Amino acid sequence: MSEQRMVDCIKLGKSLPGLRRPPYRDELGKRIYSNVSEEAWKMWLEQQKMILNEYRLNPTNPDHMKTIKEQTEQHFFGGGVSSPEGFVDGDSGTAKPGQF
Repeated sequence: MSEQRMVDCIKLGKSLPGLRRPPYRDELGKRIYSNVSEEAWKMWLEQQKMILNEYRLNPTNPDHMKTIKEQTEQHFFGGGVSSPEGFVDGDSGTAKPGQF
């Protein structure tokens, strides 16, 4: 049994277990694999679901996948991503204009 790989997570600012493999087969996937913890990736997947639903993106569509990867890169290596315009939080019923 091998020891869990640790990364200095760029999103959470501490050393945490890393992903088991890169999420994409490109340079972005390598950057995420090297710099993002499993915990931060799971948080992103929840945010990504909201983006997929609000913008009606289909990950099998190459144009949509480009948008998803741009949002992913912005989330981890840019200033974060904003909620889709007019997004309403299902728990509170209020608009959520902030960044994630």
